[in-house]
Amino acid sequence: MDCVTILAQAVETASPEAVEEAVVPIESFWNYITTLNRAEAVTFISFGVVCLMYGWRVFKILVVICFALLGVFVGVSVTDKIVGLNNRLVGGLVGMGLFGILSIPLMRWAVSVLGAIAGGILSSSIWYASGLTEKYIWAGALIGMVAGGMISFIVFKVAVILFSSLSGASLIVVGSLAILYIHPATSARLEEIVFTKKWFLPTLLIAPTLIGLVLQNKFVKDSKDWDM
Repeated sequence: MDCVTILAQAVETASPEAVEEAVVPIESFWNYITTLNRAEAVTFISFGVVCLMYGWRVFKILVVICFALLGVFVGVSVTDKIVGLNNRLVGGLVGMGLFGILSIPLMRWAVSVLGAIAGGILSSSIWYASGLTEKYIWAGALIGMVAGGMISFIVFKVAVILFSSLSGASLIVVGSLAILYIHPATSARLEEIVFTKKWFLPTLLIAPTLIGLVLQNKFVKDSKDWDM
């Protein structure tokens, strides 16, 4: 019995309540997109194209930025959980500075971590697009994280290309959706598709990511002066 059959049976045997339980924060994601103006959307797309095609050239900067943002999240989370600490801004700034600074001497480890996270995002996207139970989407993410982490530690180049392609694709998708939402002719239909077609957002994310993987791999092979 292959994995696809097992996953299909899991969906069939799941209770209606479990199937309908929403875990992926699509509404929060969509609310953020609707707040972007045209200039911000174009900026997202521009930076996304650079990351998607030339992320291998500027991956060290991307790693520091990504880890700094991760530090903000960790700092705010720690501040919320520790009794007596109530300044989320300070916690976020401390986390941002700490993670950003640590990522510089630990660049290879940081890239591997980001490669694992990218693998988890892609696998959970496939899980969501397949219509599998959202309650267990963490299982799909875990599979991708393990696979992405192992590949990243073995082949460093793959980790660089993977996380930079995914980062660029994410920025392009967010910017493109924001521009489409701004236009009255497409906003209503777009919102309907986002909330009713589970395959839509994962497809938008995975397709440009694959394009970035192919392009960056070709560019890296043709470049003789790139230092890992």
